[in-house]
Parts: sequence; structure tokens; C-alpha cells
Amino acid sequence: MTPPTWPKSALYSAFLGMFLVVGLAIAPAHAQATRTWVSGVGNDANPCSRTAPCKTWAGAIAKTAAGGEIDALDPGGFGALTITKSITLDGGGGQVASTLVSGTNAFTIAAAATDVVIVRNVRFNGILNSVGPGLVGIQVGTAARVVIEKCNIFGFSTSGVSVIPSSGTVAVKIQETTINNNQAGVLSKPTGGATVNMSIDHSFIDANVGGAMKIDGTGGGSSNVSVNDTSLSLNGGAGANGVSGASGNVAIDMMRDTITKNGGAGVQANISGGGTSSVTVGESMLSNNASAWQALNGASLLSYKNNQVTGAPGTGPSGQAFFQ
Repeated sequence: MTPPTWPKSALYSAFLGMFLVVGLAIAPAHAQATRTWVSGVGNDANPCSRTAPCKTWAGAIAKTAAGGEIDALDPGGFGALTITKSITLDGGGGQVASTLVSGTNAFTIAAAATDVVIVRNVRFNGILNSVGPGLVGIQVGTAARVVIEKCNIFGFSTSGVSVIPSSGTVAVKIQETTINNNQAGVLSKPTGGATVNMSIDHSFIDANVGGAMKIDGTGGGSSNVSVNDTSLSLNGGAGANGVSGASGNVAIDMMRDTITKNGGAGVQANISGGGTSSVTVGESMLSNNASAWQALNGASLLSYKNNQVTGAPGTGPSGQAFFQ
């Protein structure tokens, strides 16, 4: 019997259909969701959906589109994370969404210069008094803007928040956040001509071993910082310390702040090797610090003369009546 013959067009169509079916079967599923979820009982092998959440921030961010959001469903420890794109991470209000680390940073932000990163409602624990504590709670390297909101950052051996870009301009907003029991509270030290613009509002930067806030121009970059309605108290070093570098300028403006019982000056301005250092304070309480203020090496320390000062006053070119 002669086998049946098929028209070439029919053979081609059958082959193409079979190829497409096989191709679809082996094609990787690489689409990323705009919202993903983590849970204390999740699994990073899951798709990170609401009903099949992931276990860690790192597992979820790999499945989240740039500009998307990762939310915590329930209490859990969600691990360290390096952020390389625009993202929002929200631990949810009223629960423990924690990142506990030893010997490393909790969050490292190394995103593009156009990216926006928002971190909200997360607890960062560096276990300061342990062997091998965490280094930095949130370290900001590169991004366009970083918002740290309603977080609790404690127990880190370097600082709670470090902002250390090496190029460009980074804007950092810290609001309604507690940063305590770290080696240092907040550090801004840009290098290579980079600029940091920082705003700190309605926060608590208290009980840090080496001081509440150091705005440091010695790396060659410049920082412009505003602090309002914030506590910088009970720290081992200065409340606010602005020190310029050879080419790095520092400016700090403070309003309605509580700066009390620090082991160093309440506010300090210092010129180190050049540049400019300017600190301005208004409507603030400077109570029982080692000294209320200290201006060194010709730095500018200015007041609206409406501050409340108790305990030791201060020294420097602004004179003893600086805050009177």
C-alpha cells in the first residue's frame, strides 16, 4: 500500500504548531509583579503573591518589578537586603517586621541615580552587645531619593543610618523614626564631590554611644541637612556635629529640637582642613549637655536667640551670649 501523502502546507502547519506548544512549555516565567508579599511562614520558592508569600525581602525583590512594592503580611524576620532598583518596602503597622543581622549591613541601597527607595514600618536590629554585631542599619550609596519612615533602628556597631554616596546628589528623608543604641545615630559622609540633601523630621536619635548625628565633609563631599521637631539626647558624643573637609562644605539647620544630656556639645560646628561649616539653631532646648555649643576653627554657629539653654553654655567665636 502506498502511504498517504500530505500537502507541504499541511506538514508545515503541523510542525509549526508542535514547535509553538513545546516552546511555550519550556519558556521561562519571568514576569514580575508590581506588588509582592512576605510572611513569617512564607517560602522563597513561592511566587510571592498574597496567597503564596515569600519568606524574605531578598526573595521577594527578585520577583517584584522596579517601582513596585513589597508588603509584610504578618510578623516575621525577613533578612538582610541589597536594593538595586526603585522599590517600596512596608512592614505594615502594628506588627514586628524585623531585619536582624550580624556582621553585615541590614539594608544596603545601591540603586541607580534615578531610583526612589521607600522603607516604612521596619525594625532593624544589629544586636550591638553580641559577638559580631551588625554594621549599619541602612546604608545609602546611590539613589535619587531615599525615604525612611516609621522605622526603628538599633544595635549597630557603625551607625543606624549612613549616607555615603561617591558621586551625584542623593536626597534622604528620615521621618517618625527611632534611631537609638547604635555606635552612631546618623552619619552623612559623601565622597568624591557628591552631595547629600537630608531632612530629619519628628524622630528620636537618642542614646547612641558615639553621638546622635555627624555631618562630615572630610571625604570631599558636601551635605545640607535640616532637623526639626526631633530629639537628639542622651548620646555619648555630640548631639549634632557638622565638620567640613578640605573641599566638603556642611550646613545644618535645626528648629524646635530637644538636645539634652549629651556627653559632648549639644551642637558643634568645626572646620577641618578647609571648606565651610555652618550650623543654625532656633526654638530649641539645649539642656545639661557637656556644653550647649562649640564652634571650632572659625566655623559658623548661629542662633535665632530664642533657644532655651540650661547647664554649661559654650565656647567659640560666637561668644558666651550665643543662645541668650
